Amino acid sequence: MAVAKLGAIVLDCPDPRALAAFYAGIIGGAAEDGDPDWVDLRGHQGTPLAFQRAPEFVPPRWPAGEGSQQFHLDLAVEDLDAAEKEVLALGATVLDAADRTRTFRVYADPAGHPFCLCAC
Repeated sequence: MAVAKLGAIVLDCPDPRALAAFYAGIIGGAAEDGDPDWVDLRGHQGTPLAFQRAPEFVPPRWPAGEGSQQFHLDLAVEDLDAAEKEVLALGATVLDAADRTRTFRVYADPAGHPFCLCAC
C-alpha cells in the first residue's frame, strides 16, 4: 500500500513566473496568477509542475562529477529536430545533443535545470 501519491514536481529557481512560461511553451498550459514566489503550471497533460523562488539558487552542473544534477525531466516528443528548434527559441541551451543517432538530447532550461527531449 502506498503511503503517498505524487502531488507535483517543484523546481527551485530565481524567477518562478519566467520559468513557468518557458515550460508552458514546451508542454502547454499557463502560469497561474497569484503568489510571485510560487507558480503552478496549469492546463497541461501529465504530472503537475510548479516553480518556487529560491533567492540563493545555484543551478546544477551537468555533467560534473563534483556537482550533482539531482534530477532531470524527460520530455517525450515526436520529432527531435523540430522540438529542439522550439526549446532553443524559448531559451534552452544545449548541454549534449551532438550525437544525432541517439533517441534523446540534453538541454538546460533558463534557470540551468537539465532536461531531455526524448523521441517517443
